[in-house]
Formats: sequence, C-alpha cells, structure tokens
Amino acid sequence: MKSQSKKLDTLLTHAGIDPEQNFGIVNPPVYHASTVLFPTLDALENPGPDTGRSVRYGRHGVPTTFALQEAVAAAEGGYQAVALPSGVAAATAAILAFVKAGDHVLIPDHAYGPTRHFAADTLKRFGIAATFYDPMIGTGGIGAGIEALIQDNTRVLFMESPGSLTFEVQDVPALVAVAKAHGLTTILDNTWASPVFFHPLKFGVDVSVVAGTKYIGGHSDAMMGFAICTEASIRPVRRAVADLGYSVGPDNCYLVLRGLRTAGVRMRAHEAQGMALARFLAARPEIERVLHPAFPGHPGHEFWKRDFTGASGLFSVVLKECPRKALAAMLDGMELFGMGYSWGGFESLIVPYDPAKLRSATAWRAPGPLLRIHAGLEDLDDLKDDLARGFERMNAAR
Repeated sequence: MKSQSKKLDTLLTHAGIDPEQNFGIVNPPVYHASTVLFPTLDALENPGPDTGRSVRYGRHGVPTTFALQEAVAAAEGGYQAVALPSGVAAATAAILAFVKAGDHVLIPDHAYGPTRHFAADTLKRFGIAATFYDPMIGTGGIGAGIEALIQDNTRVLFMESPGSLTFEVQDVPALVAVAKAHGLTTILDNTWASPVFFHPLKFGVDVSVVAGTKYIGGHSDAMMGFAICTEASIRPVRRAVADLGYSVGPDNCYLVLRGLRTAGVRMRAHEAQGMALARFLAARPEIERVLHPAFPGHPGHEFWKRDFTGASGLFSVVLKECPRKALAAMLDGMELFGMGYSWGGFESLIVPYDPAKLRSATAWRAPGPLLRIHAGLEDLDDLKDDLARGFERMNAAR
C-alpha cells in the first residue's frame, strides 16, 4: 500500500524510514558530507537527472536530508519538499522562485514580520513591487475583492492562514480560484496549523511553506524551514534554493525528523491546552477579547471550521487598558510562561506585541496591548495559576 493511502499518524511514524538501506536501523543515520566522490569519469560528467535524492554535493542534501524531506512531503500531501535553514528562508526562497525584476506580488497585511520586511524592502531593491492586502478583503467572498488588486505584472499571491499575531483565517479556496484564473503562483505560510491540521496543496495552493522550527521540530532546539511543492512547482523552488546557496545541517535534519514522529500527538495536546487556556482567559475581567481561529465570531472562523482539522496552541488576547508598568509587573514575574520569540516547543510562552506597527492596508485598534500566547505541555492547572498570579501583580501595579 502506497504511503499516500495511509492515515496521517501512520505517515508521521513511518515516512522517510528505509531500514533496508540502513542495515535495519529504524532512524535514518546522520550523514555529514561536503565532498561526494564519483567512481568513474562517466558518473562525474553524467550524474543523471536530479530526482531530489541525488547525492552529488553536501550542500544539495544527504540521505538524512532526503528522509526528512520525504516525510514532510508525505505528511503535507505534497509531491516533494525542500528543507531550508529557517521558515523565513522557505518563504523568501519560494517567492523568489517565481518573480523577476518588474514583477508584482500580493502579500497579506497580517503576514509574519520578516516575510513582510522582505517583500517591502528586499524585493523593492530588486525592482519587484509588493502590495499588502486586507486578508479578509471583500464582503461577498474574498475572491471578489482580491481580483481588483491583480495587475498585469502580478506573479505571486502569498497567503498566511491564520495570520501572525491576530490569526485571521483566509478563504484559501476562493483566493486560489482567482489566482489560477489570472495565472498566478500561490504560496501559503502553513506554520500555525502545520501538516497535522491543514493541507494547503489539497486546496490548490502551489507551494506551502512551514517553519519546521516550530511544531514539526517541537523541542525548541533546531532551526528549519520547508517548501512543500506540487510537481509543477518543485523545480523552480529547488533551483532558487540552490542558486541562493541554502543548505541545512544533517544534525538539525535528524532532530526535526525525530520531532516529526510525535507531531500528531503533540499537536492534539497543544490544541487541547490552547483551547482550555483561551476559554480561561476569555472569562478574565482584564481581557478585552480572545483572538483564536476556533472561537465563533473570530475573523474567518467559518473558513477554519470548513478547511482545518484542528487548532494549534498559539493564539492571542487583547488586554483592556493597561499601563506598561502593570504589564511589566505581570510578565516579569511569570514562572512557567517564558518570554521568547518563537513557539511550537513543549514550553509555554507569552510575548506582548503592537500589531499596528506591522500593518499598512488595515488599521489595528485596541484599548490595550496584545499578548501572544503559546500553550505548552505543562499541567493545565499550573498554567492557569501562573496566569492568575500574573493578573494579580498587574492589578496591584495599576
């Protein structure tokens, strides 16, 4: 039975494993390599087509890399995947694979900060224009609104669903339909849901990018990104990655592949923790509102309910008016919720943000700061107690 017919948890457990090629060893070994020797002049001069598993030079991948790429592609339902050093590298390389000087790209206003900066700064310096669009554009369906922004030189429609910090869920099928009608390449950042809870290529997306640093790796100890491609999009992406000189280390590949094996059970645990904490926070008097795709009334909730199979442990809350000294009193004393710019690991995190600084097509208005929360795998009651004590410090410092 081919891997495509197996259920997700089975794929996560077995994809990329080939004991027959590794002396019966279950986990693919770590291959460290730069130079690769060829046995004959003919083999050196005619290595054959690049199938995505060709061992030619260390920068282009070793068997450890290929095992990870095969496993991620199978989990996401893609033709092939390319591993990159970070999620940002995956997003930027995917965009560069399909644009040239004089082209135009569409980027959602809620995109991840580094992706947004790349579009506004780096692409601009290379003569590629970017328009930031309201991720929830249009009232009669997103597709109707996005079409007005497409120019003759538009080449890429980028999506991020849910979006960073505020987690609006986009109507991906509607956006893809318009993009295909105009011959655009569609790229979607799928880091929040991971391959466990959303499969963009199933909805017609050409390239799905995921920060493997987050939920796939899952242990806060490895940097990694992936571009999961269709058969039509894999060659341009692989060419761009090679031309940019990107390479991933085999040790990180080993760590992320090991994390992938438990991604299903971890994601379901993060989902349960996140939902419980979001409900707990929604009942707190200090909270203005909760930003969680699984909550009715959240922007795009109906699309999340229709297209996704679950929710991750990352969400945000908007505080009521809160002076900085009160916010510092809360956050500085947290015991279990660390402050750090990542997420997806086993530990809980909490970080304040001001989304208004990362918007141009939309306006962000809120009475107080936004707190992005990652629900880790600690005991739920302990997490609630840590938050409750934090609110006590906040209220005392007002």
